[in-house]
Formats: sequence, C-alpha cells, structure tokens
Amino acid sequence: MTTRPDNADRPDIGGRDARRVIEAEAAVWIAMLHGPNRTRQMELNCLDWQRRSAAHRQAFERCTEIWELAGGVSAEGVARAAVHGARGGGADAGSGATRSARRSVLALAGTLAGAVVLGVAWQAWQARGVFQTGVGEQQVAVLSDGSRLSLNTATRVRVSMSGSLRELQLEYGEAYFEVAKETRPFVVRAGDRQVVALGTAFVVRWEGAAADAGAGVVVTLVQGQVRVQPAKAAVAPMDAGYTMRPGERLRLPAHAGVDRSAAPAVDRPPIERVTAWTRNEAIFDGTPLADAVAEMNRYSRTPIVLQGGGALDARRISGVFRTGDNEAFIASVAAIHRLGVRRGNGRIELFPNP
Repeated sequence: MTTRPDNADRPDIGGRDARRVIEAEAAVWIAMLHGPNRTRQMELNCLDWQRRSAAHRQAFERCTEIWELAGGVSAEGVARAAVHGARGGGADAGSGATRSARRSVLALAGTLAGAVVLGVAWQAWQARGVFQTGVGEQQVAVLSDGSRLSLNTATRVRVSMSGSLRELQLEYGEAYFEVAKETRPFVVRAGDRQVVALGTAFVVRWEGAAADAGAGVVVTLVQGQVRVQPAKAAVAPMDAGYTMRPGERLRLPAHAGVDRSAAPAVDRPPIERVTAWTRNEAIFDGTPLADAVAEMNRYSRTPIVLQGGGALDARRISGVFRTGDNEAFIASVAAIHRLGVRRGNGRIELFPNP
C-alpha cells in the first residue's frame, strides 16, 4: 500500500477522523505484540505500519508509553478497559499506584473508545478469526499482517492466516479490505468467487447464500490491482476471471458458471459514493427511490416500505444521508415527493397523497 500524507492514510477519511483511526490501530498493535501469539512476522508487519507516516510512528510511541506506565497489563485487560472506558467507567479504587496504572490503561482505552465514537467498533482479535456486525453496526479490525478490515452493517467475515496464504471468507454483507503488502497472496472468497490481491484496497459486497438468486458479488477496486475469478478450478474458460483496474466496479453472479455467456458488468462509480458507508453516510444522486430505500433499510430493523406501485419506486432522490437515520431520510423524501407517512406493524410506509 502506498504511503500517503498523515491526514490521508485512507482515501475516504481525513483529518481528525484519520488520526483517531490511526491511534486505535496503534493500540491494537501494542495489545497484539504483548499477547501470547507474537511472531517475527507480526513485528515486521508492525514496523511496516509505522513507516506509513509520521502520524503512525507518533501514535505507536504514545501507546507504548501508556503501556509501560500501566506496568504491562494483559491484552485482555486492555480490551476490558476499552469497553469500560467507552461506557464511562467508574471511580478508581485501591492504592495511588494502582489508580495511576488504571488511569493509564483507561487513557489507552480512550483512544480505542474514540474509534467507537466515530462509529467503528474496535476489536483486538478473536481466537476463532470471525468478525461480525449486526444491523446498523460497523467495525474496524487490524489483522495480524497489518491489513485493515472494515465491516459494514450485517456482515460476517472469517479470517484464516497461514504461512503461505491470507484467506478471508465473506459469508455475507459488505467489507472494505486494505491489504498490507507482503509476499503471501490475500484472497477474499464470496460465494464461488474469489478476489486475489497482494497490496491494494477494495470493497466486496455479497448478500450471502440465503439471498435472492439474483444477488451477485460486487467488487469495487479503490487502488492497486486485483483479479476476480472463480474459487473452483473446474469452470468454463470464458468464466476464468477478470483483472480489475483502480476505480472499476465489477458485478458478477455469486456462483461461477452461472450465465457464462454474459460479459462482466463493469462501470466506474464515484469511489466516495461506494465507500460512503465507512463515513456513516449514504450518497444518492438521481437514485431511484426504491433503490435508495433498500440501501437505507440495510441499517435499520424498522423497514421503510413504498406503497404506490412502480411509479413511486421510480421517482428519484439525491442527497447525503446518515446511515441509520431513517427519520431524516423519510422526512426529506416525504417533503420532496409530497408523500404521506404511516407507521405501524413494525414498519414505516410511504404512500402518495391523494
């Protein structure tokens, strides 16, 4: 991954948000390096992470100082402290030295809690290698190789790292993968498809095996180069794969061998729109109302339902909305298109006024 200015470590966030994410990642690195699974490769990956910018180095040094002041608590203790700090904590008890150590740990936890405030729930690592979000939740994790994994709403990713391969299974949902550059291939599987990369950044969306048969795999390449190909070797030659260029979005059937005669559907959407969810935003630009409603419904357990047939579905909406804030979205749509609003039976209905 190329080195960028301090406030532009990711192409979709900047300034204060970027610094807080970097600080959260530094805290994760400290916890991992002091955990039971430390390896030489992990140390090298951490050094590569620090070399990305001065902000990375400074964040790591600050977290190291806090760790040393705290007397080297366990990684599990940092995780518990992060949760405690994010919830507001309580009064310190015990000796002055103990209180000082606890305050130091909670200072580190405050860095992690800052990421939660930004809407990216921090997790250090999970023994089973499974990362998951519920409806309306998002999560950012730093993997042991230094890669960054951002999960959107209702997403589940299984991670497996070996000496020769970094393999991730997107079981359902949407995730943004920022791949640390090293010799091991980085492979993301979704359905019967796989995305193969070395050092790059891309988004993969798939509704999962239980989704409608028409829901395929969507891959958007933010930077670098990836190849999207069937995960199984026994497929027709014309479905053998596609090498993507930065800025491209590729839509494919979820299962290799389906509709092999059709050419890959490739377009170039605005990247800031594709990655808007990482900023807790949904951007619509002349989007059919049915599509906009479907997108907003991904982040809420109370669905919006359009009542009025195809004419209402096809109306257009433009604007930037906060994901999960369906009330603001409904108010805007109702005002623009002069719609009525009806609540009940666990849903919100929009319908044309007579």
